[in-house]
Amino acid sequence: MDTRTATATATTGVRVAALAEIPPGEGRAYVVDGAQVAVFHHRDGRVSAVDAVCPHSGGPLADGQIDSCVVICPLHLNTWDLRTGESTSGQAPVRVHAVVVVDTPDGPHVHVTPA
Repeated sequence: MDTRTATATATTGVRVAALAEIPPGEGRAYVVDGAQVAVFHHRDGRVSAVDAVCPHSGGPLADGQIDSCVVICPLHLNTWDLRTGESTSGQAPVRVHAVVVVDTPDGPHVHVTPA
C-alpha cells in the first residue's frame, strides 16, 4: 500500500493529492489527521473516501476494486458501500469521509475531511 501523508490547508478539508495522481478507477491511501483514508477516483470523475483499513482483517481497501458505489477488499473480497460505509457482505462498517475536488491554479486537488 502506498500511503502518503497529507498536509493541511485553509481550504475545505485537508489537501491530500492532485486529482491526476489518482488514476480513474483506482484508489490511493493517505494519512489524514492521523487516520488512514482510502481515496477513490471513479471513472465518471467522482471521488469518494472511506477508512483505508478493512475491519475484517486489516486489508488495504485503497488497493481494492471499485464500481460506482462499492469497494471490494483485495484480501477476502468483502465489500463496502462507498456512500454509507455499510458492509454489503456482513462485516463491520467503515467510516465515510467527506471529500471534495478543489480547483486550484495547479489543477484540481482532492481535499478530505476526516469523519
